[in-house]
Amino acid sequence: MVFSTVLTSVPNLYLTRKPKDIHIPIRCLSSPSVSISSQSNLTQFDLKAYWATLYAEITQKLEEAIPVKYPDQIYEAMRYSVLAKGAKRAPPVMCVAAYEIFGDNRLAAFPTACALEMVHAASLIHDDLPCMDDAPERRGQPSNHKVFGDDMAILAGDALFPLGFHHIVMHTPPELVPESRLLHVIAEIARTVGSSGMAAGQFLDLKGGNTVDFIQEKKYGAMGECSAVCGGLLAGARDDEIERLRRYGRAVGVLYEVVNDVLLSKLTEKEGTEGQEKKGKGYVSLYGIEKSMEIIEELRSKAKNELDGFEKYGDCVVPLYSFIDYAINRGFNVSDLSQ
Repeated sequence: MVFSTVLTSVPNLYLTRKPKDIHIPIRCLSSPSVSISSQSNLTQFDLKAYWATLYAEITQKLEEAIPVKYPDQIYEAMRYSVLAKGAKRAPPVMCVAAYEIFGDNRLAAFPTACALEMVHAASLIHDDLPCMDDAPERRGQPSNHKVFGDDMAILAGDALFPLGFHHIVMHTPPELVPESRLLHVIAEIARTVGSSGMAAGQFLDLKGGNTVDFIQEKKYGAMGECSAVCGGLLAGARDDEIERLRRYGRAVGVLYEVVNDVLLSKLTEKEGTEGQEKKGKGYVSLYGIEKSMEIIEELRSKAKNELDGFEKYGDCVVPLYSFIDYAINRGFNVSDLSQ
């Protein structure tokens, strides 16, 4: 559910301190220790190019992972959402970026990255159903149930969840990732989508109440948390490093959604229109713009502080730093990468 909203032509978002540009070469496996705080010696990191490369590679692997076969309509419904042109691939990209801090072959992370996209798409299909958020559009196209019907949308989501787990087990190179690590990855994804994770967030969103922090953390932070953690688990990161990735991913996931909320509010105000009302509450509706801006700054600082603990890994950490800036500044439209 993280990074699930596309906003274009939005007004600028001004923070009390605008994050600085981050600079780095695109690939790095075992560079010497570099202080991320001292960025003057680093070349400019092109997040758009990095994201575009991974986007193309992951999309190709997803194409191969979900071929159309009997029963055709279920597979067509699955492919419709997973391969939608408006998909950002944020969970798999974050997973690979986290893996590359500690690991030296990104192919080890691709099966899990694809599984995260399958799980993400499944959660969105179910969230959009009339009995849930009743959303008519998703990823720049009609929601799955609008095209295939409620029954087929439910089946497509149901099929994508286990397919993700199957894909991890069957396609992760055993010579690159030990079985014990895969078990931890599968357990992490299962926990994320279950009754203590995204399902809990959706439940509270439907029921309402002043639990916006918990809802945002579970609905949006959980997927970012899982994506970063899975990358670290695959590469054999230490327990304390996994916990740093967990806190980082959670903060970035919520950050992206709070910024979406503020941008949508500003856009609505600028155009003099009434925005689409959500069943659940967002930060702006509950706290207002000013307080939401403070929360954005807090989340930005929290995510950055977690990454500062990876200083010894040098330049390899910068893609994750750049996601923080992107969540706020939206320097490019990820949807354009599919064109």
